[in-house]
Amino acid sequence: MPEAGPRAAEGASEPYDVITMGRIGVDLYPLQTGVPLARVSSFGKFLGGSATNVAVAAARLGRRTAVVTRTGEDPFGTYLHEELRRFGVDDRWVAPVAGLPTPVTFCEVFPPDDFPLYFYRQPKAPDLEIDAHELDLDALRRARVFWMTGTGLSEEPSRTATLAALAHRAGAGTSVFDLDWRPMFWTDPASARPFYAEALRHATVAVGNVDEVEIATGERDPHAAARALLDAGVELAVVKQGPKGVLAVHRDGTSAEVPPLPVRVLNGLGAGDAFGGSLCHGLLAGWDVERVMRYANAAGAIVASRLECSSAMPTPDEVEDALAAGAVR
Repeated sequence: MPEAGPRAAEGASEPYDVITMGRIGVDLYPLQTGVPLARVSSFGKFLGGSATNVAVAAARLGRRTAVVTRTGEDPFGTYLHEELRRFGVDDRWVAPVAGLPTPVTFCEVFPPDDFPLYFYRQPKAPDLEIDAHELDLDALRRARVFWMTGTGLSEEPSRTATLAALAHRAGAGTSVFDLDWRPMFWTDPASARPFYAEALRHATVAVGNVDEVEIATGERDPHAAARALLDAGVELAVVKQGPKGVLAVHRDGTSAEVPPLPVRVLNGLGAGDAFGGSLCHGLLAGWDVERVMRYANAAGAIVASRLECSSAMPTPDEVEDALAAGAVR
């Protein structure tokens, strides 16, 4: 894995390939699968958080990445900085928030399709304390890809900061809206849609599963939802359909519907973040829509075959090998 310096200062004047903004935390995953959390006896500790995992995934594919987020001023926060640097993700915009603990997330692992999550983000997650006045708007505008999430819209001041970053990037590069619907993070989940609509007006790409696109558009049918996302303002709509694969529709009329890569699932958590990092990688490479989706699907399948998330993100050789084999072995 690439090593980064304390602030990855070398080459700092160059635009980042990918800057993500959103959740970070410590994932505590059981080392016994198929066991209820109440009876788990040992856990593995990992860097977590969807936006952070996307930055790690893109870095593993050779991209220059950074994340904008906040931790607690505690040992878990120190651990997250160490892991970001170990994975080659610039941590210069990861700052501590006094008085708030670094979030911790537990999960249960019941393959192939049941992975309950338990978020500990009280009294408030530090990553929701990002303030618009603290943003490096020049760096955000210059980044080739900016990735933000629906969770970042759930509370202030993060909501205003996230929308300000999107608006400042208008006409500059690719801005990806990960719809990332987590109703437990919203005081009033019914209030989400107007904020999603505002973000879609500034984003160029929207990514979500069928539940998430329904929250954003009111449409659950993948094709209808993709059209609604395009009508809302994005140029590329990506709808993940689980075992049915992924649908991608571009404003220029091109589209692709790609089946999933066969895989023996160990832990489905993190697969979407691997998909996201690979989506960024493919868009930066200028690939056509179908190639991007096949590559991202393969990356997601690889992570689904592994227990952890961040440290499971695949290398380019691993993705190419899976594509060549037509399955994850």
